[in-house]
Amino acid sequence: MTTTLVFDGRMGASGDMLLAALIDAGASVTALEPIEDALEVEYRIGSTTKCGIAATTVDVLLTGEETASHGHEHDHQHERDHSHGDSHSHNHHEDTHDHGHGHHGEDDHDHGHGHHGEDDHDHGHGHHGEDDHDHGHGHHGEDDHDHGHVHAEGHGPHRSYLEVREIVEGMDLESDIESTAIAIFERLGKAEASVHGTDLESIHFHEVGADDAIADIVGAVALLADLAVEQVVTTPLSVGGGTRSMSHGEYPIPAPAVLEIVERADWAIAGGPVETELLTPTGAAILAEVADGVDTLPSMQVDKTGYGAGGYDLDPHPNVLRALLASRGGDRSLERDDIAVLETNLDDVAPEVLGGLHQRLGEVGARDVSIVPLTMKKSRPGHLVKVICKPEDRDAVARRLAEETGTLGIRETGASHRWIANRAFETVSLEVAGDTYDVTVKIGSDNDGEVYDVSAEYDDVAAVAAETGEPIRSIARRAEAAYDDEY
Repeated sequence: MTTTLVFDGRMGASGDMLLAALIDAGASVTALEPIEDALEVEYRIGSTTKCGIAATTVDVLLTGEETASHGHEHDHQHERDHSHGDSHSHNHHEDTHDHGHGHHGEDDHDHGHGHHGEDDHDHGHGHHGEDDHDHGHGHHGEDDHDHGHVHAEGHGPHRSYLEVREIVEGMDLESDIESTAIAIFERLGKAEASVHGTDLESIHFHEVGADDAIADIVGAVALLADLAVEQVVTTPLSVGGGTRSMSHGEYPIPAPAVLEIVERADWAIAGGPVETELLTPTGAAILAEVADGVDTLPSMQVDKTGYGAGGYDLDPHPNVLRALLASRGGDRSLERDDIAVLETNLDDVAPEVLGGLHQRLGEVGARDVSIVPLTMKKSRPGHLVKVICKPEDRDAVARRLAEETGTLGIRETGASHRWIANRAFETVSLEVAGDTYDVTVKIGSDNDGEVYDVSAEYDDVAAVAAETGEPIRSIARRAEAAYDDEY
């Protein structure tokens, strides 16, 4: 059986929503301790309800020497935010420079999921909404400083990608957690670099380089490792809708950095279901690194469900990220293989050319070629050619397909992956009329090593049949039975 974590992306995702959903799904908060020690922050875990759904909340608080100086500033900021409301929140997040996430309106939503809470700073992480302290979230209200802590959101220097990488490498994390976290920051850096027309080394993160952002990303990876899942998938992630006022103008949602990340992700996005921003660059980057895409919730045995709260109260939509911890087995535990599928319609190609496509396309990376007869316009007979290849080979395969057939157009279909068996070959010995013959058989098994198919190789079977006069089907059955007896 394979343990799978499934995210339900219908209300988008942010860094803190991912933290909360993973904890609610059973990840141990002790996995966060190395990050708290390294950054001098505290993960404050709480609870709230969204449209009647009980959900977990996570905030990142400063605990180090900077706390006292930030506390006074936060007091005044808290008062200003309450007096200015939503307009202040937007103005604050527009005041950024070219190398930050702020010009995309990303400051507030990277880690605070600000698009989900109008008074982002009223309660620290505005994504928990204005009534969070009704649910026991003292850290969201005026008693933040009674505990000697203030919210880490937005505090800390603007750091370069290399500086953030150095901080992560100094946390003494397990190697897989460290490498995955660094890869997520690299995705964010490359997205920003692409938007600004520069390179990774020149990018300085704004909010994404602050302590709370690092805590969100590294924390999500650590919690995911604690769950020890073998596969992570997500349904299409909702991005919301509408526009946001940013430092460079009025931009449609999703923000440019989000789109850059999405282009390199395996999963899909969807608009709506509300006119506000739902998917943040941090949430997108984490899921782009760790999750594969599925169209709908897969067939599975659900073992645990977790809910991570987002910001606005978006009645009638429960503003939560749902995580399902599930067991999947049988044909669901086959190897997942990323692919591209190319196809073209042909109505004027000679049979000899069609017959040679398997070999010619295979030379440049095609894994499988299918040719299907069809009826085309004006009732002319034609053929549909479908080619499966690895994503990195599609340009070469498309070029060779055009050269071989003369087609003027090749399309890529929506398929992005397939599930394949683990394949092995064994040789069995058969005795026929007193003589011994070797026959190769192909064994198909799933990721758990369970064999579900044994097939004799045709060329070997045909050779034995030709020499002995026995039917091909008979030799094949005997070879497959010989494997079952021996193994």
